[in-house]
Parts: sequence; structure tokens; C-alpha cells
Amino acid sequence: MPTTQIPMSAVDRAWLRMDTPENPMMICGVLTLEHSIPMNRLKRTIEERFLRFNRFRQRVVDTGDKAYWQDDPLFDLDNHLHQIALPGKADKAELQKLASDMNSSALDFRRPLWQMHYIDNYEGGSALLVRIHHCIADGISLVRVMLSLTDKSPDPRPRKVVSSHPSKANEKSSIQKLLHSVVDSAQAATSQARLLVQSMREQPNYPIKLASTASGVALDLLKLGLAPFEPKTGLKEPLSGRKQVAWAEPLDLAEVKACSKALGGTINDVLLCTVTGALQRHFAAHKEAIPDNGIRVAVPFNLRPLDQPIEILGNKFGLVLVTLPAEVLDPLMCFQQVQKNMNQLKQSYQAQVTYSLLDLFGRGPDILERRALELLSNKASAVLTNVPGPKEALYLAGSKVTQPMFWVPQSGNIGIGMSIFSYAGTVQFGITVDKAIHADPNAVMNYFRDSFKALSHAALAGRHKSK
Repeated sequence: MPTTQIPMSAVDRAWLRMDTPENPMMICGVLTLEHSIPMNRLKRTIEERFLRFNRFRQRVVDTGDKAYWQDDPLFDLDNHLHQIALPGKADKAELQKLASDMNSSALDFRRPLWQMHYIDNYEGGSALLVRIHHCIADGISLVRVMLSLTDKSPDPRPRKVVSSHPSKANEKSSIQKLLHSVVDSAQAATSQARLLVQSMREQPNYPIKLASTASGVALDLLKLGLAPFEPKTGLKEPLSGRKQVAWAEPLDLAEVKACSKALGGTINDVLLCTVTGALQRHFAAHKEAIPDNGIRVAVPFNLRPLDQPIEILGNKFGLVLVTLPAEVLDPLMCFQQVQKNMNQLKQSYQAQVTYSLLDLFGRGPDILERRALELLSNKASAVLTNVPGPKEALYLAGSKVTQPMFWVPQSGNIGIGMSIFSYAGTVQFGITVDKAIHADPNAVMNYFRDSFKALSHAALAGRHKSK
């Protein structure tokens, strides 16, 4: 008897169809662990906490016109969890090489779209490498799901586990709530505007605020369409599909906070300025001219409440284009420009507009999505994520997580993904670069640290001078 098919939301289907040989649509994570862990305990943890989401037991059925989720009748955890060991010195270079290979390899579409590799004997401990397809959920949600495997202590008390089989009625209802009534881009903007202004209905001057919000959404849609393509640089090359992954030694979060306080900005402003400085150093090392108007990166913007538990998966985020003023070489002036750019973005509806566009693309023919994706990916040189993580150290199956890193996929012809993740008083920074792009990922990691040192030194020196 065939199992029930659940229609895939238009937004999730958009991410499914973005999958290409050059850019597999996977969120990839690496958790390094202080000690090795028993496989039976890891399996039990995955079964209790990860597989409680039905989506990880379901495969994709793509009929061309529509896509569905369907329970895998032959689901077996052993098809998704593999135990391996690193060759040679089993050091960071070997783990980065493995992560690079996995980031370049597509998932098996005959089964549920996720894989985990438990890596024994890594620098005296172990590691867990996780890959999950973007059509299942957005990166911020999946990071939270991955971290739900962990505990705050090595030997926690048994946790109450939520049923792994929520009712289909609830799931269907949630999917229906996620869908928008979108027919064309103008209706997309209007629909999103209605959602954005519901909270204003009881406020004074509601009609004026409604008109202002609707016109703001329409204007941001127009700005997105008219934004110029990224200038031709070494960061924009035809892609090979082979990825190189690297991550830096973490920054001290207290030092980042001190820097942001001295500059009168946010931690996010400091980190974006630090990324800008790393790109400046990359261009200088390659003796390449920096574009006059800087470099644009696509930044995922969460549209899901962070203070609520994730019970239903799916993609609930938009993208904003952020200009990094790489042409401004003075660290303090660069920071001021970053801060100005971010303050302008906070007043815009770019994230909501791109979410509605993804909904539109997911409903239309493949050719529409391909052309739209090509158009949007020509407007950014990289994807950059900045996700706040837990403030205290976590434990996976009894072993302390020493360093977590996550990457979201790039789409279209974008070949660079950068990731910032805060964890237990540190700031982690990682990168994935297509091999066809002439950028040494480990060198960029060093540039990131050098850039932060330069900005922090200038900020603290300026504060002392002002006293």
C-alpha cells in the first residue's frame, strides 16, 4: 500500500530545484569533539532527538510539475550514519580535506536527504560531519536541530522526548500557513506587505503606515531588480563544483565585544568589517584592483522567531544583499561605512521580498527559476551567514564539543560561502571556496584574524586618544 504524499511548499521546492552539480544545495556542519563516543549512544541520541522530525525519515518524490515528501518504507539509520577514520596524521588538514570532499558530493535522492559521518581518532578526540539538504529547512533552523543533539553536561538527566510522529493534520496545517497566495511579483510584494502590517492595525495613523509599508516593499523589490551586477573579479569565475573548506582558530568573543563597544556599534558590524578587511587582504595578495563600490554578499535573514522551539521544519528566511566597502582601506572609516550600510538595511523589506520571490519561483516553471536565480546570483560575490550560537559549552553523547562550524550552500554562479558562528565565548569563522576561484581558503582565515587585530587596535587606540 503506497504511503501518503505530503506536498512540498513552494519555497522548499525552490531550494530543491536550485541543486546543481556545481552547487549542491546542502547545509554542512562539523562538530569537533574532545573525546571519542560510543556509536550505540550516538545512534540512540539521533533516534530520540533528530528522527523525531518526520522529515528526516522522508524522501523526495519529484514529478516535475510538483514535489512531495513521502515516508521511506525502507528507512534504516545505517544508510545515513557512517563511522570512518581519517588517514595520515588525522589532523585539521585531513578533516578539512574530508569536509571539502563531502561539500562537493551530492546526497542520494533515493533516500531521505541527509548524511552523518562519525570520524574517530581526530586529534585525540573525534568529530561529527553532518550534511542536510536545504529543501528540508533553512540553515538557522538546521543548526538549531543539530545542536538539539547536544546537552549542557556530559551526563544529563533523561530528557522528555517529543513524539517523533506529529499528526499529519498539524503538519498539513503548518504547511498551509507557510504558503502564500502569490501569482506575480507585484502580488508577492502586496501579499508580504499585508503580513508585515498586521501588527499596525490597532495603532494610530494606521492608513498612513499601511501605505508607507506597501510602498516600501514595492520600492525594495524594484531596488533588488535594478541593482547592478557584481563587477568582474577573481571571486566571480565559472565554477568547477569542487569545494575547498577551511576554518580559522576562533576569536575571543569578549575581545569582539570590547571592540564593538569602543566603536559604538554592534558585534555584527565588527564582524562584517572584519570580513571586509579579509577580502581587502585577499585582493592585495593577488595584486588585484578592488572594485570602486566594494563587494556585495548575500546574507540570509531569519524570519522565524528564535525564542520558539522548532516543531515544523521548512525554509523561513529571506536574503539581503549587503555591500562590504572593501575599497575603504582605513579600518575605522570602513567600520563606519559598514555600520551605515547595515542601518539602512534594517529599515528595508529586502528579506521579506526575497522570501516572496522564492515562493513565486517555486510555483513557476523551471526556466523562470533558472533565469531569476542567474539574475540574483550575479548581484553577489559570496554568501555570508552570521548565526548566534550557545553561550556555554555543549556535550554530544558525553563528549565536549570543542569547535562547531556550519556552512550554507551557495546558489547559481556564486562560488564562495563564509560562515560566522558564536559559541561558548568564541567566534568561529569558516569558508568554502570553489576550486576554480583563485583564493586560498587557509590564507583567507589568516586574513580574517589579521583584519580583526587591525580593527581592534585602531578602535582601542582611538578610545584611549579620546580620553
